[in-house]
Formats: sequence, structure tokens, C-alpha cells
Amino acid sequence: MARGGINQALVHKARQALLARGEHPSIDAVRIELGNTGSKTTIHRYLKALESLQPAVPASTPNLSGTLATLVEQLAEQLREEGEARIEQARSAFEQQRQTLLAQVQISQQALAALQQQHDIQAAALAGESEALATARSTLQSEQTRNATLNQAVGELNLRLADKDEQIRSLEDKHQHARDALEHYRNASREQRDQDQRRHEAQVQLLQVEVRQLQQTLIVKQDELTRLNRDNEGLLVQIRTLKEAQRGFKTQSERQQAQIQGLEVKLAQLSGSRDELEKQNKDLALSLAERVSELRRQLQLIGKQEAQLRQAERAGEQAQGKG
Repeated sequence: MARGGINQALVHKARQALLARGEHPSIDAVRIELGNTGSKTTIHRYLKALESLQPAVPASTPNLSGTLATLVEQLAEQLREEGEARIEQARSAFEQQRQTLLAQVQISQQALAALQQQHDIQAAALAGESEALATARSTLQSEQTRNATLNQAVGELNLRLADKDEQIRSLEDKHQHARDALEHYRNASREQRDQDQRRHEAQVQLLQVEVRQLQQTLIVKQDELTRLNRDNEGLLVQIRTLKEAQRGFKTQSERQQAQIQGLEVKLAQLSGSRDELEKQNKDLALSLAERVSELRRQLQLIGKQEAQLRQAERAGEQAQGKG
């Protein structure tokens, strides 16, 4: 079907106008007369049909030069028409291939943009995981430092507890010695009183003095024993407090140890996630490089085809100029 609404009647009208002006009705001349519309192949077909409808010219005396000139002109016209037809076909094929390649390039560019977006997302995820890993490491280090401090405090408390136990044992020994001394004193005093009662009345005053001295000594010993008992009770309270503190520190240390183990597990998981993201990032970068190389090769192919088309058009224009 003719393009631009060209039909045989319009071609015939343009041909008659050219003949009336004494011009040769070539394909280009008819197309210019039609306002640069219509396919050259269609115009050529209509001209052939119109020429076949023209009545045959009566034979006359042959003119060899005119016949050769006409033949040369017809051959040149035929060559030009065939060249233009081939150029038109090549141009159409190239345009179709060019549109296909441009569509492929657009699809490839969209895929490249999607891959680049995925690469950016993976890079952001990797940065987030790296930051989380650094935070976890910092937290783990802080907890380990705190745990070491708590262990040191527990050790110091154990030392203090052992020292208090030693002090309690020493006080208990002293208390026992005091009790033994008091009991021995009481026994000796009892024996002494029995002996004094059998002594002479002259020694009664001396014994009374000694009794008063012994009573004073007993009061002192009793006061000392009372003070030792109070000290012992205070030490027992301190021991209970220290033992409760020790149990609290032990519980806190066990809880910190569990937190440290959880952080170590999370650290291992984050390390595995980071390795997987790094692998995906490398694969994505390799895929991007391969896709870019493919796009560059396609663009080079399009450039070569455009150069070939321009070369063919120049060759056609030169052939037309020579004709």
C-alpha cells in the first residue's frame, strides 16, 4: 500500500505535468512534483504501469545515437532505482534493528539501574551490619571489663571474709581463754576462801582486801567479756552481710556471664551475615561489570551499523549524481 496517500492517478498527473514542461519524468522528479511524498518504490511501480499503458510509437528511421542515449538513460535510471530500493530496504531493516537494539539498551539500562539500586541497598545493609557488629563488640568489651571488675571485687570480698573469719576465730579463742581463766579463778577463789576461813582471824582483813581486788578483777573481766560478746555479735552481722553481698555478686556475675555468652552468639551471627553480604556485594559488582561490557559492545555494534548505513547512503548519492 502506498504511503502518504499516493495513487496511480496522482503519479500520472505529476508525470504529465513534467512532460508538459519538457522535463524527464524520473522517480525523483515525480516525487518532488508530488511534494516529496510517497515511496520511491511505489512511484516506480506506478510509472512502469503508466508506461505500459502508453501507445507504441510508430517505427521510424532508427537513430543509433538517440537509441544508445535512451538505453544508457534507462539503464542509469534502472540502476538508480534499484540502488534507491536497496538503500530503502537497508534503511528500513537498519531502523527496525536499531529500534530493537535501542529497546534492548533501554531494558538493559533499567536492569542496570535495578542492579545498582540493589547494590546500594546491599551496601547500606552491609554498613548497618558492620555498625551493629562494632556496637556488639564494644558492648562485649565493656561487659568483659565490668565482669573482670566484679570478679576482682568478689576476690577482695572473699579475702575480707576470710580475714573476718580469722578475727572471729581469734576472738572466740580469746573468749574461751577468758572463760577458762574465770572458771579457774572462781575455783581457786573458792578454794582460797575455804582455806582462809580456816586461817587465823588476823588474816581476815588481808583476805577481804584480796577478795575486793579479786572482785574488781572479776568486774573488769566481766566487762571485757561483755565487750567481746558485743564485738562477736557485730562481727556475726558483718559476716552475714558479707555473705549476702557475696551471693548477690555471684548472681550478678552469673547474669553478666550469660549476657556475655549471648553477645558472643550475636557477634558470631553478625560476622556470618557480614560475610554473606560481602559475597553478595562481590557477585553483584561482577554482574554489573559484565552487563556494562555487554552494553558497550551493543553500542559499538550500533555505531558500526550506523556508519555502514551512512556509507551506503553516500554511495547511493554518488551513484545518483553520476547518473
